[in-house]
Amino acid sequence: MQYILLVRLSPEGIDATLDNPRAPLEAERSVSMPGVSALGIYAVLGQYDFVAIIDAPDNDAAARWSIAFSARIRGEITTMPAVPISHLEGPGDPNRSMESSEPLPGQTSN
Repeated sequence: MQYILLVRLSPEGIDATLDNPRAPLEAERSVSMPGVSALGIYAVLGQYDFVAIIDAPDNDAAARWSIAFSARIRGEITTMPAVPISHLEGPGDPNRSMESSEPLPGQTSN
């Protein structure tokens, strides 16, 4: 299952990132837990500083990874499970035609 982590840096986290722009990536790579893999971290504009995406077997593993990452990145994190749109359709729904969400405009499906 994939999880989206919304990261807001503390003042100390901002200072660390200004001193070393690779600090968030290094923090992400330093967290190692069985069954959990970091899929990416992205700087964003707006109320959050970064968005990270992880793959974890369950909510407990995602929470443990998020807490460890928060301590290393020095920030507050909101962790949310990411549910593919296709999972919102009922199992007998005649409109259900795909196992994953449809591609974005400009993307091709595999």
